[in-house]
Amino acid sequence: MIVERLDHINIITDKLSETAQFYANILDLEERDGPPPMKRDQVRWMYDRNDIAILHLNSVEFPRLYDRAVAPGRDTGSIHHVALRCSDFDEVKARLDTNGADYQINEVPSIGLRQIFTSDPNNVLLELNFFSK
Repeated sequence: MIVERLDHINIITDKLSETAQFYANILDLEERDGPPPMKRDQVRWMYDRNDIAILHLNSVEFPRLYDRAVAPGRDTGSIHHVALRCSDFDEVKARLDTNGADYQINEVPSIGLRQIFTSDPNNVLLELNFFSK
């Protein structure tokens, strides 16, 4: 078996609308319905510019085939952060400022990398990576 790419990240939240708005406003992801029979008030899928649903947002009420205990808003257990390759550092930083989000900036000049670390409304730590071309 060969991994082709990361398919998506699933976030279970008690702040479905707020979380979808965060990803739409900050990272310009497009919010859409999940496929039927999923209900709009329980599931929001967030699509990137390549028309790929990279984030699946589920309410705590959404029934899951493989269920396990979750605590929305708590630390994310063994997963420390989710890293997303991004473009337009200045635009993302301005959106974070406009939305009053807390963040930290890190630079790794040896590989042409600038990073923004921030958390979504569920306390999921995001590492936003911006590589110079």
